[in-house]
Amino acid sequence: MNAHAFTSDVAFTPTVKEIQARKGSRQSYARVEERGGWQAVITPDLAAFIEMQTSVFLSTANGNGQPYIQHRGGPAGFLKVLDEHTIGFADFSGNRQFITQGNLADNPQAFLFLIDYMHRQRIKLWGTARVVENDAELMAKLMPQDYKARPEQVILFTISAWDANCPQHIPQRFEVADVAAALGERDRRIERLEQEIARLKGNSGAAAGE
Repeated sequence: MNAHAFTSDVAFTPTVKEIQARKGSRQSYARVEERGGWQAVITPDLAAFIEMQTSVFLSTANGNGQPYIQHRGGPAGFLKVLDEHTIGFADFSGNRQFITQGNLADNPQAFLFLIDYMHRQRIKLWGTARVVENDAELMAKLMPQDYKARPEQVILFTISAWDANCPQHIPQRFEVADVAAALGERDRRIERLEQEIARLKGNSGAAAGE
């Protein structure tokens, strides 16, 4: 259960609200609070956005509050929505420092940052996370099919609030596979046009010789 008066209070602490008031943005965010704050459940649109991600950032903090950000990637769909509050993914073996796992053992508070550079959209998700070890059934459910990575364990992320940012200052970038597909289609179109030009020139030359 959310202990805050508003879901957005997970980020808007009293200190944050004081700064918002001093800098002139408190009134607009107060209107968001009047509508109940941010959403706390995974909507169909959010689920679709989550499951198309290939690169995400997971933030945790240790018992002393020292923050840490870890990148996680995989094929589209490696992040799976398990229910309207829970996201799960297979945690692949990496450098085996286990900082995230240690942080979560001491402090379950976590944050997921998702960004789509092509569409210039970003989603922020606050919540808690936990590591699940030695659960073969859950691992099989979350492991991407035919993906060549060794799963170490599972991470389950429970959402308490989420918010979408505006596209301001997000550089537009494209996935290599998407660019390659677009260039391939362009090259095929050029080839078809060149063949059509050659055919028309051939017909024109034949007509001139008659």
